[in-house]
Amino acid sequence: MHLSSPAKKLIGILILFIAALFISLPTRPNLDLKLGLDLAGGAHLVFEADTLKISPEKTKDAVASLKEVVERRVNLFGISEPVVQTSSFGEKERIIVELPGIQNTQEAAELIGATAQLVFAEVPQEASPSGNLVPTTLTGADLERASLDFDQTTGKPMVALKFTPEGAKKFEEITERNIGRKVAILLDKEIVSLPVVQEKISGGNAVISGDFTIEEAKKLVIQLNAGALPLPIALVEERVVQATLGTESVSRSVKAGLVGLLMVLAFMTLSYGRLGIVSAVGLIIFGVLTLALYKLIPVVLTLPGIAGFLLSVGMAVDSNILIFERFKEEKGRRPVPEALEVSFGRAWDSIRDANIATLVTAFILANPFDWDFLHTSGPVRGFAITLALGIAISLFTGIVVSRNLLRVFIREKKT
Repeated sequence: MHLSSPAKKLIGILILFIAALFISLPTRPNLDLKLGLDLAGGAHLVFEADTLKISPEKTKDAVASLKEVVERRVNLFGISEPVVQTSSFGEKERIIVELPGIQNTQEAAELIGATAQLVFAEVPQEASPSGNLVPTTLTGADLERASLDFDQTTGKPMVALKFTPEGAKKFEEITERNIGRKVAILLDKEIVSLPVVQEKISGGNAVISGDFTIEEAKKLVIQLNAGALPLPIALVEERVVQATLGTESVSRSVKAGLVGLLMVLAFMTLSYGRLGIVSAVGLIIFGVLTLALYKLIPVVLTLPGIAGFLLSVGMAVDSNILIFERFKEEKGRRPVPEALEVSFGRAWDSIRDANIATLVTAFILANPFDWDFLHTSGPVRGFAITLALGIAISLFTGIVVSRNLLRVFIREKKT
């Protein structure tokens, strides 16, 4: 049996839909929806920066650099959609950190505020390992990257270090003059490893092989890769934020969304008949694809984010209405197949302009370049991201999915 081009495309769409449905099912434990602070609760931390040792004109740049380091540490910690903001209170500069889903505030605070100062020190032959160490010029500033590794003999976790070219030269010189002797590796002035140098080591690679657990080794890697904080900070406030909506409220919001969606589907079906059924199928595919993308990216859902999704549903339906109304006008003037193509072509200009305007608005709200004159609120950005994703997917389902469904079930039956 020969399949038309639209039918072949529908088979591809069906395969995509099944894959998205598989991802969207709640039975996928590794692909759970990420909920924001208002839906899932989390940690709220406030750090105060010590700016006494820098001049006032350099404070702004130093605080901006501090924010970047804190954001980098939080992201390395594995937090999805954290909120990191600066706040000026009189002469005090503060960093506010919100971590959705994190309940252990102490662990998060220790990771964010740790200085992670790495120093290599020589151990004189007559000295004990814990005293009279001679610090070298090889420090964490010479570190290119750190990574988690495992001892091939014992299987114990260790931290692999890769130095910069300049750091590699320093490391080579240190190992050359300490063959047969110990070299101390200190983190925040505490000895974490005390290896004996067997030979001169070239290439700039080293390992810290202390008595680590895997979690401890991972944290050390994060601290070393994130770098030292440009300003000393102190934790002045920490609390666990409970979900402001709660499970019951979330459940009610989902039910309200489903009721609204069913009403839209019923309206489209009653108003446009078979065209409305095609629109309903496209809208269902839109919902499944959107949910799958939320899990894959992942998108952190907050209440404003859910509002952005619902608004994009309206935009998707609006596109179909424009096409169907144009089709009603055209089918009286020309054959159905031609009227269908003309309807999509002439409605496209309006659909494109409306969606571009919405995408520009979403871009401004998301403020990806952190412009100072625009809002930087996490919930507002969440709304913008879900809205933009919804618009992009609605364009795909409206132009590709609905169009090919109509070609197969409307056009080909009439010809």
